[in-house]
Amino acid sequence: MSFGTNIRTYFDGTWHEGDVPVMRAADHGIWQGSSVFDGARMFDGLIPDLDAHCARTNRSAEALMITPTLAPEDLVEIAREGLRRYNKGAAVYVRPMYWALHGSELGVAPRQGATGFALCLEEIAMPAAETATTLTTTSFRRPVLADNVCNAKAGCLYPNNARMLVEAQRKGFGNALVQDAMGNVAETATANVFMVRDGVVFTPMPNGTFLSGITRARHIKNLRADGFEVVEAVLTLDDFRTADEVFLSGNFAKVTPVAAFDDKSYEIGPVTKRVRELYWDWAQSSPL
Repeated sequence: MSFGTNIRTYFDGTWHEGDVPVMRAADHGIWQGSSVFDGARMFDGLIPDLDAHCARTNRSAEALMITPTLAPEDLVEIAREGLRRYNKGAAVYVRPMYWALHGSELGVAPRQGATGFALCLEEIAMPAAETATTLTTTSFRRPVLADNVCNAKAGCLYPNNARMLVEAQRKGFGNALVQDAMGNVAETATANVFMVRDGVVFTPMPNGTFLSGITRARHIKNLRADGFEVVEAVLTLDDFRTADEVFLSGNFAKVTPVAAFDDKSYEIGPVTKRVRELYWDWAQSSPL
C-alpha cells in the first residue's frame, strides 16, 4: 500500500502510471524477505544526494546476496527521467528496489543473477520546518550484524522498527529513541538522531547496529564546515535527558525537531534551525 499520491513506477524496462503490481506469489522476495530499497527526495526542483542513495541500493542488495542488475548511474538516470514527469516544485519520494526472484536449491538463499527491480515515485509533501515529534523509550532494540543484515537498507529489518514505533505511539509519543544491544542509543525507529549540549553537537557513533545515513553524513559535513564541533560518541538515554536540543536526520524530512523525550521538553533551538538552513543552502547545488 502506498502512502503518497501521483505514483509512477518503473518496471520491466518502462514507466507505468500508478502503483502497479511487481511481485509474484512465488518470488523469493515475498516469502523469504529478500528485498532492499533506498529513498531519495526531490523538493523545490532539487534532488540532493541521489547518486549516493542509488549507490547504497546496490550495496544493500549485495549485503543480502541479491545480484544488482543495474549500475548506480543507471538508477540515477531512470529516477531523473521519471521525476521530469512531475510538476516543477513537486515533492517526490524516490524509491529504487531490488528483490530476489528465485531461491537456491534449498529455497532459503537467493539465487544469484535472478533479481527483480522497480523504482517507485510518490508525491509526498515535505514536512514544515516547525513540525516536531516526541520521543520515548522502547523495549525493542537494534540487532547486531551477527544476527541480521544491519549493513543494508533491507525490508526484513523494518518489522522490528515498526513494533518500536507502534509501542511508542501507544504510549502517546511520535517516535522511539532506540538502544543497541549494549544499551547505548543507536537511532530512532525511523531516523538517525542528534543532540546538542552547550553548543556541541553529538550523534551516536556508528557501531554496525544501525545505518549511518546519507543525510546524517551530510549534516555532519555541513555543520563542521560552519564551525560547529560535531562528536560521534557512545551516548546513553541519560545523555539525551540532559540535552539542550534534539533533532532527527533522515531522507524523508531531512531535519525533524524533537519537542520532548518522555517528560523532558526541548525548544526548537538555534542549532536545529541552523542545520536545516545549512542543508537547504547546500541542496541548491543539486538541481534536477
